[in-house]
Amino acid sequence: MITGASAGIGAATARALAAQGHSLLLAARGGEALGSLATELGGPVKVVVADVTRREDVERIRDEALAAFGHVDVWINNAGRGISRPVLQLTDEDLDEMITVNVRSVLYGVQAIVPHFQQRGRGHVINISSFLARVPLAPLRSAYSAAKAAVNSLTANLRMDLAASHPDIHVTTVMPGIVLTGFSSNARASSGPIPPPAPARCRRRRPTMSPR
Repeated sequence: MITGASAGIGAATARALAAQGHSLLLAARGGEALGSLATELGGPVKVVVADVTRREDVERIRDEALAAFGHVDVWINNAGRGISRPVLQLTDEDLDEMITVNVRSVLYGVQAIVPHFQQRGRGHVINISSFLARVPLAPLRSAYSAAKAAVNSLTANLRMDLAASHPDIHVTTVMPGIVLTGFSSNARASSGPIPPPAPARCRRRRPTMSPR
């Protein structure tokens, strides 16, 4: 099951998995794009038009996957949206949207599918984060980077929660770097790809003997 499957990383993942013979449930808001992708892939593919910022839609995705295939082996939380605005210009609405699209959707997905995995005794959650969650390479992606850092933390804590009681439920974070998709053009407050960052200014520091 892949959210945000109509384009970009989600669609590329769907193509790779379909080539390996997997049954797929593809979810996104764009029904036309999903339908085109399903036609391209052929095979056992089900399409669900849904908004993953709504908990009830995410639960419907799960229910339709179970109805179609009987169980879910892998759930990929991929849907997300960027933003092009520096920290000092962020609005409440900017931050709320970054958290809703990039973090709440992951939480809803995890809470929808993990009980099914617990019943089966196995499963795999994959949360798509970003390299920017670790490295502040693009200051204009400030709120997006912060949201993806939250995804990293949620994923790590979920992994720890399940490790002892359900060792066959795997939890993975994927942090892509630069990818050739339409993500930048669709980012909030964006007019196109973000410019490269200015070179960082560094100064020499004397080494200290304090522990780190």
